[in-house]
Formats: sequence, structure tokens, C-alpha cells
Amino acid sequence: MSDGLVPEGGPTRPAPTITFQDLSDTPAQTPLDGSTPVEQVSGVLNENSPSSTFSFELVDMDPAQPLYQPVKPHWFYCRRIESKDLWLPFSREDSERLEQACTTICVTGGNEEVMVAVEGERYDVRVLERQRYAVYWDQRPSEVRRCTWFYKGDKDTRYVPYPEEFSNSLEEAYMIAVTLDEWKRKLEFPSGETVILHNPKLFMQYQPITLQDEWVSSPSEQTRPRTVKRSVDNITAEIPDGEPEKIDHLVFMVHGIGPACDIRFRSIIQCVNDFRSASLSLLGSHYRRGQEEGRVGRVEFLPVDWHSALHGDATGVDQDIQRITLPSISRLRHFTNDTLLDLFFYNSPTYCQTIVDTVASEVNRLHSLFKQRHPEFTGAVSVVGHSLGSLILFDLLTNQKIGSGETEMDEGHRGDPSLLTCDVLEEAMCRMGLQEHLATLQRVDLDLDSLALCDDTDLAALGLPLGPRKKILNFIQKRRLLHEGQQGMVLLAPGLQAPEDPSPLESLGQQSPGTPPRQRPLLRGQSSTSAVDYEYFDVGIGQVSINYPQLAFHPQAFFAFGSPIGMFLTVRGLKRIDPNYSFPTCKNFYNIYHPFDPVAYRIEPMIVSEVDLEPMLIPHHKGRKRMHLELKESLTRMSTDLKNNVLGSFRTAWQSLVRMPAPSLPQTEEGETSAERSMIEIEGVGEPPESTGSAEEEEGHQVQVGMLNGGRRIDYVLQEAPIESFNEYLFAIQSHLCYWESEDTALLLLKEIYDKLGVAFEQPPQ
Repeated sequence: MSDGLVPEGGPTRPAPTITFQDLSDTPAQTPLDGSTPVEQVSGVLNENSPSSTFSFELVDMDPAQPLYQPVKPHWFYCRRIESKDLWLPFSREDSERLEQACTTICVTGGNEEVMVAVEGERYDVRVLERQRYAVYWDQRPSEVRRCTWFYKGDKDTRYVPYPEEFSNSLEEAYMIAVTLDEWKRKLEFPSGETVILHNPKLFMQYQPITLQDEWVSSPSEQTRPRTVKRSVDNITAEIPDGEPEKIDHLVFMVHGIGPACDIRFRSIIQCVNDFRSASLSLLGSHYRRGQEEGRVGRVEFLPVDWHSALHGDATGVDQDIQRITLPSISRLRHFTNDTLLDLFFYNSPTYCQTIVDTVASEVNRLHSLFKQRHPEFTGAVSVVGHSLGSLILFDLLTNQKIGSGETEMDEGHRGDPSLLTCDVLEEAMCRMGLQEHLATLQRVDLDLDSLALCDDTDLAALGLPLGPRKKILNFIQKRRLLHEGQQGMVLLAPGLQAPEDPSPLESLGQQSPGTPPRQRPLLRGQSSTSAVDYEYFDVGIGQVSINYPQLAFHPQAFFAFGSPIGMFLTVRGLKRIDPNYSFPTCKNFYNIYHPFDPVAYRIEPMIVSEVDLEPMLIPHHKGRKRMHLELKESLTRMSTDLKNNVLGSFRTAWQSLVRMPAPSLPQTEEGETSAERSMIEIEGVGEPPESTGSAEEEEGHQVQVGMLNGGRRIDYVLQEAPIESFNEYLFAIQSHLCYWESEDTALLLLKEIYDKLGVAFEQPPQ
């Protein structure tokens, strides 16, 4: 977080000098409209305005004046939304910690800055500086205030806290008025504002005429006062609940294309904040007993931003694209360049490496920082990807390594160039540590040249185990790339030849250990991915061959929201996923989508193609199926029953008509008449399945769909809202962006997380 960013909230006004004036013995000052301040207040009280919320206070005012009680402050922070400052309260726990730190500074008289972690330790507040800084992501610092007095104008929707110096002055005047029991005091500030303390519960602020809106014509509008309140307890402020300190699980969330993540064009940070808030609310309703027993804390969600790194100054891609962009329909072209081009960037070897490196390094950085701030954390970690972000995570997880043998082998290849330049089979096998299999290759008269023509099937036919086969194929692939680079072969089409790399060994990217040698052109550029090619990996997913970095942890689960993984795998040439395949370091995978999402594709048909499986329906977070879906199913059952009744009546009538002498009807080979056979065929039309919906759902849980999710179901579909069912095309785009605000999606994540922890799920009462 850079300290040079301009803080939100603006500068704080200097301490004002106040002039007191007792209005009890002085004639009231007559404003422009000829009315006294008391008449103005009465007029405001009599108006049926939503903002005039203090009319009841005059009626309920206690005649006995209470003794002065110091006001209890509450801390607020400023958030800038659409060029407007919005003041939001901290939770009571965070506010108390900030107040305690401020009191300690005042008592000790220290000048050293004190940092207080707030909002689940995702932000740090510098108490002396009165600034709030984000911990895990880049965000402009925001102003923090210790608030005691508030105001709300006629057009304001919520109360706004006064600056601290202004509030201190109001509190001092209030203390004098309560102590002396003298009211109707007029406080004139140097800036022109006037505050009148009419009684212990009624305070008004009048703006100077010079500061009024020039477009207001009526004097009564010019002098409309502001409502002033003392203490946060007297205003309608939604103070958030504090978050549990115990963290049970950590989830990293990767966004898709573009800088905006939902239909309101909010950033990944804002969307993840909403998702986190929804999960906290669901924990309170569905895991209440676990919280009371101390077994359930909370789940921390952290955003992973890669778009800003791709489109930043480091790559310069935005400037390059802008130079070739046409000037017409500028807004649409800007949207295309900033959003849709991310798909093409990911399929480019140059920028694919940048995107993958950014995601992996950002996830590892956040994980390391989180462990530093939460050294007591012992829970598991999961990852979530939305849209293109799910494809990035899928490619990363398919290229993770488990164990040290394969990693050391790859590092040996990169660190020992002489291994790739071996010309004798015996030397190569010895350097790979496979000398015990040398006799097997020599028995069939294989040398290095003939070995380069072998694929995995040939080596398996010789009886070589899987591990040695992978090492040999990896060695063959890298040796071939080195040979092609030394020959200086044409890597691009004529006229588009990129500059040749200085060293062939430096251009060796991470290659598939199980790919047979095939001649295909290399694509070289001036990026960190200097030699890449499109090939099929062990699982046949055919992504761009780049150096895939390793994550610092093994994810427990991978959740894909609105994911195009299935489509990309098909386009890459993969027709079927091996049912025995699973991610090397992640054992659970969930493909979650909305039924109208135009970007989402299924995964299960690529694993179990011979069975037509319906996706698992995600239950509503209130424990029921949406009413319009139940109505649709009821109508379907009614139509089926009606059809069956009609067919039953038709069968009875048909049998009465065909009761004729046997010779009049031709016999079939099985001995039944053709009429009877026709009747049997008609009966089979429209018959409902014998199993009920619950039985089908139970059967869906029992179906084995490969090991990608440990044998469990993979595809989960959300229930569309009633309004969405009227026109699925109208809500198609919104359906792709709905996951961040979907409580059903958040509940599915929580259920899978806490099922692993052995915490029982509680269905709230209807």
C-alpha cells in the first residue's frame, strides 16, 4: 500500500472559534423570510418530511433536566462512492479498540504512531494519522474520525459526523448548557454556520446565506436548517457486527475478464467483501449451534487481482492496443480492449505467462502475509475462480507437482545442460538415474535417435514403469527443442520472424513429460516465455506450454463459478477426461453455474459420456425449492398424469374394439396380435419414471463421475429467480455475474468446508 495516495474524506477543518449568544432574553433574529428561528423549527417539525425525525422529541422530553454525562464516541471511516463521501461506522469491537488506543496515547502523551487492526485484520488504522490502510490489496487510504456529533440535511439520506474539533466545541457548549440549565444558546462559527441548542434534545444548524445554493430562489429554502444529533445512539446508523477472531478456512477468489466483476461494475475487492458478509450471515443462521459451542469461527475470503498487472505500465499492452484502435465508437472499443481482450491475452504465449505468474505470485503473497498476521491459523485453504479466473486456476492446478522426485528431475534438466547434449544412450540413462532399465532398451536395439521416435505406448510395451517413462519422454522433448533451437529453424511465418534468442538453453520452457515428439513450430517473443508451443499434456488439456509456477500450499477444494473450462478443453482437442484423473494437489472440484449463464459449461459429460446426468440442484439457502420451480414440476406431473389417464382410457376402448376372432388378426412371431403389440407401444409413450424426485436426487449423489472430485458430483446448478424465468435472454448477462451476491453459492461453499471439519449443518426454520 502506497502512502502517497490521496486519502479519502478530504482534509479536516481547523478548530473553530465559537461565539455564544443567549437567545432567551434577546429578540430572535429575523431571517429573510420574516420568521423567527423558533417558527422555522416549528415549521420544520410540522412538515411531513422523511428527514424530519425529531418531532417526537418535543413531546417525550423529560421536564427533569439530567446531569451532564460525557458522550460516548464511536469511530467511523470514509468511503468514496461515485464521487461522494460516505461515512460508515466500525463495529463496536473495533471502535472500542480504537478508543482504547486513542485514550492510551492521550494519557501517555506519546507521539509514536499506533496501529490498530480492524475489520478482521484486513485493514490497519493509524490512530494519530487518522487514516485507514488496506493490508492485502492496493487501496487509497481513507479518513477515520472519532465521532460524537452528527448532522443531516434535508437532502441527506444518513447522518454525517462532524469533524472532531467541531464536535468538541459542540460538546463543550452542550456541557455548559446542561450544567447551568441554560438553553436557546446560539453558537456562531467563523465559517458562518450557526448552531442553536434549543433544549437537551433539539439542536439545529443554519447554513450561512453565502454558502447556500445559488439556484435556490425561495428564502425559506435558503434557511432550511440541518438536524443535529448527539451520540451515535441517537441516529439511525447500521453498526456492523464484529467478526469472530477464529478463522477456520481461507479462500482465495480470482476474478474473470475485465476490471469489473458484477452488473454494477464493482471491483473484485467490493464483490469479495459482499461475499464475505453473506457468508458471515449464513454462518449465524445455519451453524448457530457450532458458533455457540465454539467450533465455528469464520471463513476468510481474499481477492486476487491480476487484471491491473496485465494492463499496467509494466507490459505496455494497453498503449500498443490503443495505437491500433479505431477512433469510432470509442466507448465500445475501450470496453473491448479492457475486458474482452483478456480472453485473447490468455491464449497468447507471451501474456499467458504474465497472467499465470501474476495469479500464482499474488496467491502466494497473500498466503504468506495471511500466515504472518495469523500465526495461529491451522485450517485448510481453497481457491475460487470466476469465468476466465476458473480456467487460469484449472491450468495452474493441472500443472502442480507433488513430491520431490519430479521437481528435482526438472531442475536437473535445466541446471545440467550436458544431459541434453548426450549422444550416447548409456550416458543419458545413467545421468537420469535409470541405468537399471538400460538393458531393456538395449535388448531391442534402441539408441538415442530411435528412442526419440518412441511414445509412451512404446515404452509401456517394453515393460518400463510409469516414473521412468515420464523421465525419458521429458528428456526427449527437451532434447528435441534444444536441437531445433541450435539449427536456427524458422519459428514464425515468413516476414514475421522474431529476433532469435541469445541462448537456446534459456529458451527451454516447461514441457509436458508425457508428450510424444512431434514437429510443430515454436512461437517466440521478447517476453519471459521465449520458447513455447501448443501441445497435449498428460491429461490432454492442450494449454499453452509455459512455465507454470507452483503454489505454496495444497488447496483443499477448487470452486469454479460460471466457468468455461469445459468449452476450452473441447476447443483444445480434449473429447473426454480420464475418470481416474485428479488434480495433483487438490482433491475436490465443484463446477457451479446459473442455468442461464451464457459462459458456463458442464464438466461431467466429459467424464461420464455414456450416462445422461442432470446437474445437482443447489438448495435454496432458506431450505426450500423456489416456488415457481415447484409449480413447474407440479404442472409437469399433472400433464403426465393427465396423459396417462387419457392413454388408459384409450387402451380400454381399444381392447374392446379389437376383441375379435383370432383368425381375423395376423399373429406375430411371439404369438401376440399386432393390435396388442400396437397397444403396448402406445402405452409406453409418456409414462413417467417410476422413481420419485428424491430418489433421483439420491441416485445423483451415488453416481461415480471420476476422481476429479473424489468420485462425487461435480456440476451444481443454481435455481433461477422467478423473474428470470420469464425471459432467460434478458437476464443472460446478469446470470454470469450473479455469483458474488448469491447466498446459495456461499452456502454451498460453507457446507463443503464445514463438512470436512465435521460440523453439522443446521436448517433454519421456515
